[in-house]
Amino acid sequence: MTTAPDSRVVHVRAPGKINVFLAVGAQADDGYHDVAIAYQAVSLYEDVRVSDAPDFSVALSGSVDLARVPTDGSNIAIRAARLLAARTGYRRGAHIDIEKHVPVTGGMGGGSADAAAALVACDTLWGTDVGRDELLVLAAELGADVPFALTGGTAIGTGRGDQLSPALAKGSFEWVLVLSDAGLSTPEVYRELDEHRARHAQDIFPARVAPTVDVDVLQALRAGEPRMLAEVLSNDLQAAALNLEPSLAGVLELGESHGALAGIVSGSGPTVAFLAADVNAALQLQIALSATRHTVVRATGPVHGARVISG
Repeated sequence: MTTAPDSRVVHVRAPGKINVFLAVGAQADDGYHDVAIAYQAVSLYEDVRVSDAPDFSVALSGSVDLARVPTDGSNIAIRAARLLAARTGYRRGAHIDIEKHVPVTGGMGGGSADAAAALVACDTLWGTDVGRDELLVLAAELGADVPFALTGGTAIGTGRGDQLSPALAKGSFEWVLVLSDAGLSTPEVYRELDEHRARHAQDIFPARVAPTVDVDVLQALRAGEPRMLAEVLSNDLQAAALNLEPSLAGVLELGESHGALAGIVSGSGPTVAFLAADVNAALQLQIALSATRHTVVRATGPVHGARVISG
């Protein structure tokens, strides 16, 4: 399809996420792992603005270190825009401005949020109107966490993490996030998990092929009770992340000693997420951890997925 150039700028905001529960299955023959994830979208956002262009390009700004974010065709937002164009027959391009506030390679799905936002923004700008179901199909082609960045809220992900079902969640949860200047590669963390399991095969139960989210996690989310959720936070990747970045253990101890209900490495890390009892407790924890010269932000969840702000 060929359309006239559009002078609008479409602004879409998409959230980062915390995995309040992450179970990783045994490594399959293809090298991948099935997972069971309880996702929660949180109020740390990527702002993506898309405008018409003859080809595809991206520009970056924001409050986080951008050194590891590619600006060529490998950027996931450009890949998302190209995928939508190919699927719909759109023959022009897009210039994509990304204002990043989710840590890069921090285990919070910032790249996935960029991809989800680019899909929604380009679909709006180009008038391709593919519909939410088709956007979810395209999102799954881009990465396991991209569909959740589209939907937001609280959800259960199975398979590679992209088979989503909504989870009932009451109220909101207060999080304090300790960011890291270093990044951890998700494939490297999974490799370390496999090696960790092999090293400790005599001491730990074998991983299930198809893991599930614990019922206690679903009950805590449904109740909206942070103390209940704190008791069941779990991440199979945490041991591997700690092996690769031992300093994270000290961060976890520090947060819990300053009043956090519980702490968890977010996804593949190295961001550490602390659950607080309420807003006042989160503020006090943020102040205490900031005084130790860590980079600290507060966030609330759950929040909406990728949505149009203007344009």
